Amino acid sequence: MKNILLAIAVIFLASCGSARKPSSQVGQFEFASNASGMGPSITIDLKQGESFYYPLMAIWLEDMEGNYIQTLYVAKSVATGVFRFGGQTSREWVEGPKRAPQTLPYWAHKRGVEASDGLFMPEPANPVPDAYTGATPTTGFILNTRADKELPAAYRVLLEINQNWDWNRYWTNNKYPGDENYAMSAQPAVVYEAIIDGRNSGSISMNPIGHSHYSGKTGELFRDLSTLTTALEIVGSATVQVK
Repeated sequence: MKNILLAIAVIFLASCGSARKPSSQVGQFEFASNASGMGPSITIDLKQGESFYYPLMAIWLEDMEGNYIQTLYVAKSVATGVFRFGGQTSREWVEGPKRAPQTLPYWAHKRGVEASDGLFMPEPANPVPDAYTGATPTTGFILNTRADKELPAAYRVLLEINQNWDWNRYWTNNKYPGDENYAMSAQPAVVYEAIIDGRNSGSISMNPIGHSHYSGKTGELFRDLSTLTTALEIVGSATVQVK
């Protein structure tokens, strides 16, 4: 009997572990956004890292001075302000509206659309248009998208990505007591960048350039990445190709 119980416990623990690490999944899925855009075709190829676990993300364009041009893709839950686990009944989590400024604050502030509550995150009454949204990726992916119109000779493609509850020794669960937004986030969102200009061609690597505010109170970019650990392992690699 003891051996049987031990075997059951091992199987249970193994199943829990595998559920937490879908990064072992093989392959990528391919999807599109903004198919009716009249600008260049842009392909983002993101391969998942060891810590990839249903992260939320946004991909957008800026000019070389850092001025926002447009969004290419944002997770639908962020785009609409309606999350799968947006509220609670007496027994379970349910889908519903939720304000989560800590999720992708750098993108949200760059986009610059203020909601009725003063936050820069989209809300149900004023969502991001469907053309730029999509489901939260469960694996690495290839995104085929287009700019709305012709772009400057040189510009930047940016990615902001965040994963909830990824605590580490610096970003602990009691670092900012009473800050509910931080408590839902832990390590802040990481921002990646690729520069596109006439001097480069083929696949251009996206590299991390900083992290966002830990609870989304500002749209600052913090260049010091030394306190981040698993947050830098959500993305295995990411490249941009423009046609």
